[in-house]
Amino acid sequence: MAVALLISSTASGAALGRRTLKQGMSGQDVRVLQDFLTRAGFATPVGGDFGPITLGNVKRFEKRYALPVDGVVDAPFVDKLRAVADPKNATKTTTPTSTAKTRVKSTAVGRHLGDRVLRKGSRGQDVRVLQDYLDRAGFTTTVDGAFGPGTERLVKRFQSTQELPVTGIVDAATVAVLRRIGDAGSAGSSAGGADFDMTTIAAPVGRAKLLANGLAVAPSDAPQEVKDAIAAGNEIASKPYVYGGGHGKWNDRGYDCSGSVSYALHFAGLLDESMPSGSFTSWEQPGRGQWITIYANGGHMYAVIAGLRFDTSGADPSRWQSDMRTNDGFTVRHPAGL
Repeated sequence: MAVALLISSTASGAALGRRTLKQGMSGQDVRVLQDFLTRAGFATPVGGDFGPITLGNVKRFEKRYALPVDGVVDAPFVDKLRAVADPKNATKTTTPTSTAKTRVKSTAVGRHLGDRVLRKGSRGQDVRVLQDYLDRAGFTTTVDGAFGPGTERLVKRFQSTQELPVTGIVDAATVAVLRRIGDAGSAGSSAGGADFDMTTIAAPVGRAKLLANGLAVAPSDAPQEVKDAIAAGNEIASKPYVYGGGHGKWNDRGYDCSGSVSYALHFAGLLDESMPSGSFTSWEQPGRGQWITIYANGGHMYAVIAGLRFDTSGADPSRWQSDMRTNDGFTVRHPAGL
C-alpha cells in the first residue's frame, strides 16, 4: 500500500508548480504539495485543502531552506521542495546563489556525520555532531566529541524509541533517523520535532505509539480521520495552555482543553467549529468509540485517540499521554463510525 501511494503521488506530482498555491486553495496539486512536505520531514495531513497546518509547514520549510517566509508556494519553493523530497527526480533549483550559500553554511556542521560508523571510544568532530543531534532530538547530551558511556547509553535510548536495533553503534540507519528528527527539532517545531518525517518511524498496529519527544505515531490500520486527528494533535501537542485558546482562531499561540480537542477533530474533518467543553457532553454519539472517545463535563474535557490520552491536564512534555485518568463525572461521547 505504501509503495502504491508513493508511485501515485510521484506520478501526479507533475501538476505541482503549474500555479502558485496559497492558503485557502484546494486541489490535487495541494495534495501533492502535502505529500512532498511530509516526505521532506514536515508531517502534513494529505487532504487537498491548503489550511493552517499546511501553511505552517510551508513557512517552516521556507525558513529552514532560506526562502522568503511568506507561505506562498511558487516556482522557487517547488524547485527546492522537489530537491529535498524527491532528489532523484528533482529539477535543478532556481534559488538565488546568495540563498544557496546560506543553506550550505547552515548545514556544513553536519557534513561528516555518517562518513564512518561510530561506537564507544570514537572521537572527533563527527562525534560532536552526533551529540548535538542527540541533544536536539530530546536526549540531553554533553557535546565534547568523545563517545563515552553516557553517549552510548543515549544512543541506545534513541534507537529503542525509534524501534531501531539497540546496539549503541551509530550506523547509517541510525544517522538517517537522527538527522530527520534533529534537523526538525532545530527548526522550531512545536513538540520538540513535530516537523520530522513520521514515515521514518515504524507504524504500530491497533494503538498509537507515544515517542519520547511527546509526539504520537498513528496506527497503520487506523481510519484516515484518526491519522489526521493525530497529525493535527502533534501540531499543537506542546503549545502552551491558554484559557480560551483555539476558540477565536484555529492557528493560535496556545490552546485550552476544549480548544485542543477541537483543533484535532477539526483537522480530521470531524468538527466544523471549536466548541467549549460543556457542548461536547451532547456531541455525536454516546459511549466509547473504537478509535476516538471524548470525555467532557462543564469544566474540562479530553480525548482518547487510538489509545493515547490527549489532555491539557498532566501534559508533560506534551498533551499526548499514555496513562489514563478516572472518567468519573465526565460524559462519554464518540464520533459516529469511529
